[in-house]
Amino acid sequence: QVQLVESGGGLVQAGGSLKLSCAASGRIFGRKDTGWYRQAPGKQRELVATITDSGITNYADSAKGRFTISRDNAKNTVHLQMNSLKPEDTAVYKCKITTWTIGDYWGQGTQVTVSS
Repeated sequence: QVQLVESGGGLVQAGGSLKLSCAASGRIFGRKDTGWYRQAPGKQRELVATITDSGITNYADSAKGRFTISRDNAKNTVHLQMNSLKPEDTAVYKCKITTWTIGDYWGQGTQVTVSS
């Protein structure tokens, strides 16, 4: 059974940094990519960044230049380094593994709150 566990969220002042981690356990077949998504209260869920197993990355415009997604294949973990955080980055951040075959796996989410 595949499980994703996020960690690293918290409360930070505007301009600060946080590093989120997503640790996957279980066997995953046909993985397309791993991504971070976020959802703020009253808003739709949105993509933040994705990374493929070969390291190809994709970022939302709001994340470019401030966030960096990376992966540690040995630990089956994906990280999201978030710098220069803004109050509008406040949201629940969730990790997702997208596969080519059997659908998606989601983590439970971690809260990020940026105070002004």
